[in-house]
Amino acid sequence: MNVLIVEDEKALAEEIASFLRSENYLCDLASDGTDASEKIAVNLYDFVLLDLGLPDYEGLDLISEARKQGSEASFIIITARGSVEDKVKGLDLGADDYLAKPFALPELLSRINAVARRKFRITDPVITLGRFEMEPRSRRLTCNGSDVELTRREFDLLHYLVLNRERVLARHQLYEHIWGNILDDQYDSNFIDVHIKNLRKKLNAHAETPWLETVRGVGYRVTAGGPEKVH
Repeated sequence: MNVLIVEDEKALAEEIASFLRSENYLCDLASDGTDASEKIAVNLYDFVLLDLGLPDYEGLDLISEARKQGSEASFIIITARGSVEDKVKGLDLGADDYLAKPFALPELLSRINAVARRKFRITDPVITLGRFEMEPRSRRLTCNGSDVELTRREFDLLHYLVLNRERVLARHQLYEHIWGNILDDQYDSNFIDVHIKNLRKKLNAHAETPWLETVRGVGYRVTAGGPEKVH
């Protein structure tokens, strides 16, 4: 998933980014509010980690601005400003969690995972897809007890579709959330089609996948319809 880290302490921002990248997250960095505002306006983020003490911006204004623009990113405030007033205002503006500095990186990851579970309504650590079972924490996919070998990106692609089940995801959305922000001179819409084709080939070698649908002219979705349900 795609994360924007808004933090003016460069060393801390790089430390957070390095840790999250090791956990298979994509990370962009912004050291001030102006840069963050521009990035949020043009890119699709799953999470924004927001420091309130920015040199040129009131951090809470970024949340309000993003919501008005229709951003679906989940905001986690990370700041030394721990007053009740700041927490209440941030949460009222649409922040999803609040983490006071200093904090341990594993705690930050735990907060991100908890927000993701609420956001995507995940109630079980194992996701059933017809005859397949996906375990996101261990990054394991099995079919009737046998492991299905996927590349890192194939697993991420399937996982993101599953998180957004019943929702049609356009090719550019999948590209940004799995591979990072689109650059006009390198983006090719067929890139996603090729990966879906390879993913389907591997899955269908184990069992049929009526729950993985192509929506012609738009993109792809995982659906609970058909003879085999997604639970």
